[in-house]
Amino acid sequence: MAPAVTMADVLSCPCPVLPDVTATAIDSDAAARNFKAPDSILIIGAGVFGLSTAFALTKRPEFASTSITVLDRSPETGVFPARDASSVDSSRIIRPDYADPAYAGLAAKAQAHWRQTSGPDALGGEGRYTESGFVLAANDGPMARPDGTLTALAYVKTSWVNALALAQREGRPLNSVRMMHSAWSVAKVTGAGEFADWGYLNEASGWADAEASMDWYYKRVVATGRVKFFNGTAESLETDDATRRVTGARLKDGTTLSADLAIAAAGAWTPTLVDLSSQAVATGQVLGYMDITEEEQKKLEKIPVMLNLSTGFFVIPPRNRVLKVARHAYGYINPKPLSKSPLGVPGSAKGQPKLVSQPYTHLDDANLSIPPESEKELLEGLRKIIPLPELKDRSFSRTRLCWYTDTPTGDWIVDYHPYWQGLFVATGGSGHAFKFLPVIGDSVVDCIMGKCPEQFQNKWKWKTVDNIEKAIVTEDGSRAGQQGLILEDELKKHAN
Repeated sequence: MAPAVTMADVLSCPCPVLPDVTATAIDSDAAARNFKAPDSILIIGAGVFGLSTAFALTKRPEFASTSITVLDRSPETGVFPARDASSVDSSRIIRPDYADPAYAGLAAKAQAHWRQTSGPDALGGEGRYTESGFVLAANDGPMARPDGTLTALAYVKTSWVNALALAQREGRPLNSVRMMHSAWSVAKVTGAGEFADWGYLNEASGWADAEASMDWYYKRVVATGRVKFFNGTAESLETDDATRRVTGARLKDGTTLSADLAIAAAGAWTPTLVDLSSQAVATGQVLGYMDITEEEQKKLEKIPVMLNLSTGFFVIPPRNRVLKVARHAYGYINPKPLSKSPLGVPGSAKGQPKLVSQPYTHLDDANLSIPPESEKELLEGLRKIIPLPELKDRSFSRTRLCWYTDTPTGDWIVDYHPYWQGLFVATGGSGHAFKFLPVIGDSVVDCIMGKCPEQFQNKWKWKTVDNIEKAIVTEDGSRAGQQGLILEDELKKHAN
């Protein structure tokens, strides 16, 4: 087992633990200096990546003459994004608590926006952001797996170091990041159950009303008067094979939208348009919502967000008498054939993927519930974290599948396609992109202009993986549960 990290290790570190992400979009090559904005841009997807990118484009003088269109698969006119998008939900965790210092630094930059609660730019106002505190915890065990990847405990301890460094940099007292070294201390600090063996409470983290935040952001984009929104489902990307250029998108109704630059930012639907079979896969994650009484609301509304990375279960403080529990896990895959193959490289030795994992949501089936085994596990996870007797035998009022776009490392894909000109990909959120809503678009636009932040250049670049026979599984230490579960098979087990 690796040696434990101590406070002394943090305070004696001669160099900054976290990078300053505010400074450094650097010119990666001559392309950045010679960048010329396209006359038209089509953004496919109005989720976190797409909406934030659209807004960032409107603020850049280089794109002042560029027409910007956002296409989203939402079936409801004027509703963006679609109601089954992963970003449309009652709550999402907002935290800079990362084992990776680059993401910790970028999340801290985003959190400065979430903390704005008054004025016209107040993303966190009107209850959209609540700084409840956040407990990140894990069970005892080794710090590394046999293959060298981080375990949950290693992730939590490394994140603790970064959280302390960030508190010091922001001038907050170090005791605002409080270590919990046993299950007993976890329960004592949180006022909840003994649901983990080691962890810490970061008082400067919290949660956001995701649906309300997306709506607020959408209205800001509309108010610029620069962005046209279009309802429709992209079935494929249009190409000019002679020039190896993407020219736009063809919709399922036969409509074609043309643009000089297409940005594929469709979240878990992106692999249906672009061949990402060696880099990303759509996984369905389970969420449960439990109705509670007004008295129970008062008991629980002041609890922190609590997440055990070893089990993946997390609970967010209730609002409007609804308590949410979810699991950050390996999730379910849903491999299905497509009517149109995703855009790949012609003549590629690996060929086109015959099956692509695709989201299956309540818009596809209004009666869709999560597999019963997962519902049972969610209830057990909730009772472990919040052992209130009155909740012991209560079931969920509803459940939901939330679709991630997972990459092997949890890093995003923010890069030009290596073969097709006029195609930029912004996806791979891996279940942790929402908190970056106010800043992710600026990062995407920096990359479009050839100025990817230095600390993300290797993380976000297009990756070619030789051994594609190995299933894509996010192994950054933040996942739990069983790998390789197929949604259709798990639903069929209990169909009768």
